[in-house]
Amino acid sequence: MVGLSAAQGYATVTGKPAAVLVHVDVGTQGLAGAVHNVDRARAPVVIYAGASAHSANGELKGSRNEWVMWTQDIPDQPAIVRQYMRYTGEILSGRNVDKVVMRALQIAQSEPRGPVYLWARREVTEEEVDESIMQRPSEVAKWPVVAPSALSPDVVTTISSALLTAKFPLIITSHLSRNSPSAIDPLLELSTLLSIPLFAHCPSTTNIPYSHPHFAGLSYGFDPFVLLTKADVVLIIDSDIPFIEVKGNKPSEDARVFVIDGADALRTTLGYWHVDAELIARADGTLALQQLVAEVKRLDSENKLGVLGSDSVRARAADIRAWHDALISKLDDAESAFPASPAVFTTANVLGALRRTLIAQDIHKDTLVFNEGISNYVEVFNHLRPDAPVGYPQGGMAMMAPGSGALGWGLGNAIGACLGERELRKQGGRGYKCIVAVVGDGCYLFGVPGSAYWIARRYETPFLTIILNNGGWKSPKMAMLGVYPNGLGSTVHGDRLTVGFGPSVPDYSQIAVAASSGWVYGRKVEKREELEDAIREAVRVVVEERRSAVLDCMLEGIA
Repeated sequence: MVGLSAAQGYATVTGKPAAVLVHVDVGTQGLAGAVHNVDRARAPVVIYAGASAHSANGELKGSRNEWVMWTQDIPDQPAIVRQYMRYTGEILSGRNVDKVVMRALQIAQSEPRGPVYLWARREVTEEEVDESIMQRPSEVAKWPVVAPSALSPDVVTTISSALLTAKFPLIITSHLSRNSPSAIDPLLELSTLLSIPLFAHCPSTTNIPYSHPHFAGLSYGFDPFVLLTKADVVLIIDSDIPFIEVKGNKPSEDARVFVIDGADALRTTLGYWHVDAELIARADGTLALQQLVAEVKRLDSENKLGVLGSDSVRARAADIRAWHDALISKLDDAESAFPASPAVFTTANVLGALRRTLIAQDIHKDTLVFNEGISNYVEVFNHLRPDAPVGYPQGGMAMMAPGSGALGWGLGNAIGACLGERELRKQGGRGYKCIVAVVGDGCYLFGVPGSAYWIARRYETPFLTIILNNGGWKSPKMAMLGVYPNGLGSTVHGDRLTVGFGPSVPDYSQIAVAASSGWVYGRKVEKREELEDAIREAVRVVVEERRSAVLDCMLEGIA
């Protein structure tokens, strides 16, 4: 679980595939929910697993010689993970292993990107081949990644015309900049040209800078979004879940809806998926937005429409800016409003203090955050306010979220990101001075901290962990209330619902200290007056001493 999560973090930072080696069927099962995560996040990862020998009497080198080779031999080992993989392949000989690996890499890095699974039985790994086979020149250049595609001319004109004539257009995205950080530039240019508000729904990365006046908010579907119901043209680009209709968040019946996705426009790996749309197109997000920017300018100029720079566009810009300013003001107020009890904090208190500390130390533009807040996803985005996708040349705090549903993602991803940014710096590229994992207390346990912090110590991958500790599993209670808001469970304490960890909870920070033989700086933060000092010291330890730090921050418990 930690290893595959780390591979995902490495691939995220470097843009290059990572490899994970596991032991036969049980090691494949040990990958756990990370298999789901790398699939849904479209992370290019090569997973290699051995398999039990198929000979038992010494006919071949590597024949079975341990009892466990019988019990670990199952009829279809790749079936454990096949439906999550872009490709599964058996290596049948060492003589062509390079060809098999290159095919796997080509598929993993082509859209829809994602994990691949290779496996080989023991006799194959023990096969003796001529040394020249292993020394022959690499042919990777002859196995290129499939080039990105653009929108057809008719589609470009249709969408551009709709945006030009819209009274209130809206753009929704979730992972536009995940593969290409530069996609943010044409997105902002299109938004500025026509004063289009930008909304992030269930985002897995930073797609829209919080500081941009057209940023209209972020949601994971729990709260109403009035701009969506107001919009007459909606452009959905690279978004797995653009809205949740049962929550009442959906476009009006008369709205024109367009969907663009660079990989799997119909989400064929999901059991059910649908958006009422006028047009669905498969195209790379960066290319599509560049096309739309150019076409909007051409149509407005050649047809003398006079929309760009018009009073209506300027008025819409003022309205969006007012909406954005009100949002930021509301977030500021939440960060300074502490709960009545002096012994606990809100998520806003903790993350507001972290953001201010990073700004004060002038490292906020060199910080990468992994957001596994789950029930606090939105708050982590809102109160850290990232401004850039991972790898954006102009810098800014970057943030990633799982974009998937298997918990325990954050710690391993932070380890892999540290390894990745170290490699980037060695190559003269831009790394991150501070990597942060913000996790719930449940996610912390799912992240296998005993392994994670030993690995962090072993490979010297220092990162800061902020544990948002509400004493249990808040998300299951929220899910229950989503169906039965006034049911019996709505009136009882979390402990009665078995989602509370009380009355005694682990000392989470000391798990990390013990796992790392004291290398990790760990501290439980329970008092209001300790919060900012604790965060400053933890950041200092990570940035200056190059050690990991874990702060266990006590929030209001599950009611």
